[in-house]
Amino acid sequence: MKNELSIAFIGGGNMAAALASGLAGKVCPAKSIHVIDINKDSHAAWQARGMTTAVAPDEALARCRVWVFAVKPQNMKDVVASARQWLQDDTLVVSVAAGIRADTLAGWLGSPDAPFKRLVRCMPNTPALVGAGVTGLAALDGVSEADRALAASLLESVGQVVWVADDAALDGVTALSGSGPAYVFLFLEALVAGGVKVGLTEAQAKQLALGTLAGATKLAAESSDPLSVLRERVTSKGGTTAAALAAFGEAGFAGIVEDAMAAAARRSRELAEEFGQ
Repeated sequence: MKNELSIAFIGGGNMAAALASGLAGKVCPAKSIHVIDINKDSHAAWQARGMTTAVAPDEALARCRVWVFAVKPQNMKDVVASARQWLQDDTLVVSVAAGIRADTLAGWLGSPDAPFKRLVRCMPNTPALVGAGVTGLAALDGVSEADRALAASLLESVGQVVWVADDAALDGVTALSGSGPAYVFLFLEALVAGGVKVGLTEAQAKQLALGTLAGATKLAAESSDPLSVLRERVTSKGGTTAAALAAFGEAGFAGIVEDAMAAAARRSRELAEEFGQ
């Protein structure tokens, strides 16, 4: 009988490493995690943590309750073709691969006429590497409530999860939280550069910028007030914050953010078409 707590990671990159670290000893024992990683140099590190490894999909997959696909999208079709022979009817497939639609992957795992239905597609983000990620999830119709809970528990090991209505909604997730860390880093870069221009050292500016972002985010998360109210409380009429926000407005800050997110969502749809061939 298949061990319900056995998990296979197909792909051994940074996101797989973050998830495996979050799961080991919490959701399942390390010995129940099997990692398929083409990079043999990484196997010693996995094995040192008590996990088993292979360089290519193998028969151990048949004993794993959950498969987590974490490979590059351009490699996904070939990897699926080599793994599907060990797919079981009760396997739960979780994909964290960008650019591959759930129905595309379902067809590769099964067939165009009989796609595999127990599949959850996820869009995590890089803060998962430090246990502070946020992941959007969408499930196909064949996923039970128990499987949804199991999929959520996997991603909750590295942060928060948000369920969306369907796979198409993950384009919006990609545009906001998937790509979002880069927006934050860009804003932080600008804050640090601006801090230097107004007389701070780079180290001082970075510490102030990071602390301000962390504190403001914590305040927003813990407050029941709308974001606009929190912003207004910092903004005194005729004061320094009002002057700064006016400059943001004149530069079209909100519109720039909206345009950037629209571009990301559009590119997400384009990639899905490219990789879905």
